[in-house]
Amino acid sequence: MFGKRGEGKPQFKTDSLIAMGTRIEGNVRFSGGLRIEGEVKGNVEAVGGDTSSVLFLSEKATIEGEVTVAHFIADGTVAGRVTVSETLELQPNARILGDVEYSLIEMHQGAVIEGRLVHREKGDKGDKAVELKLAASN
Repeated sequence: MFGKRGEGKPQFKTDSLIAMGTRIEGNVRFSGGLRIEGEVKGNVEAVGGDTSSVLFLSEKATIEGEVTVAHFIADGTVAGRVTVSETLELQPNARILGDVEYSLIEMHQGAVIEGRLVHREKGDKGDKAVELKLAASN
């Protein structure tokens, strides 16, 4: 909160693009930076546990499957489990319909997660679920 702005955030560089209007049915494995503006029906995974891998999901984009990556910036919809080993940024239009494992998270107003949030320290194997409950009305 009081650190330098942008500290710890990855510099996003697009090495690959799945453009708007493109639909991929099958698993996607990538290294470096991947920007998805279309649809993926399958799992999206950074190869080899690459800690510099970055996935950017644009506002109209969708993924139906699991996501496993080091850094994830989401503004679209994911229907499936999300595992992020480094940083997760959920922008205002982000919707995740599934459980989320993360190390660091930034969630903008309007983003939605319908699932469990599980915080993981780097190299941690234990479950630390954060249960979110609705506020009681008076």
